[in-house]
Amino acid sequence: MTKFRGIIFDLDGTLLNSLADIADAANAALARMNFPTHPVDQYKYFVGDGVKVLMERILPKEVVHDPEFVAQFLKAYSDEYAQNWDHKTRPYPGIPELLDEITRRGVKKGVFSNKPAPCTERCVAKLLGAWTFDEVVGQKDGVFPKKPDPTGGLYIMNQWGVQPDEIVYVGDTSTDMQTAQNAGFYAVGVTWGFRPEEELRANHAKKIVHAPMEIADLFREQ
Repeated sequence: MTKFRGIIFDLDGTLLNSLADIADAANAALARMNFPTHPVDQYKYFVGDGVKVLMERILPKEVVHDPEFVAQFLKAYSDEYAQNWDHKTRPYPGIPELLDEITRRGVKKGVFSNKPAPCTERCVAKLLGAWTFDEVVGQKDGVFPKKPDPTGGLYIMNQWGVQPDEIVYVGDTSTDMQTAQNAGFYAVGVTWGFRPEEELRANHAKKIVHAPMEIADLFREQ
């Protein structure tokens, strides 16, 4: 088996439990426009494919095909989220210990998220600032397309000067598993995030983990 030299994490649902803050911001924007809101748990299936897709999934069907309105609603959501994004969001239990251990072992660490790049960087800096990530990549139009396009992950790989089969990619959704497959990374699906184990297995997860420290077992002492 190839010796893994780096690990790239998805952010929401993998490193950070951000669902409540996303749901609160989205529901506040919906309520502001007198639209129906959604239970927090439903957002597990709304998120994961970028903020524009999130807007389309939560808006009523009669307005979702109006690009100007969707753009207006996206701004309302973004304003809400900018105010509350860190009220409830925290690393999942066991993530700090995992990051400590792979840091101790000298493993390169990166983040590749479908969150917009500035938001991804802000989340990592404030909530995961105790650890140094070698690369942090969020969605950026014209530069880093949203996953499952692997461009952002391959950019990280090239910055590290390693090969695809030397990278572990960790995520919690089918989009993440497809991203890993598209890049040639080793796909690890986590069960503490937003989607069920069956979805991860159906989308080519090479390994399923139920606790963060199981991921450390993939890395031999460096």
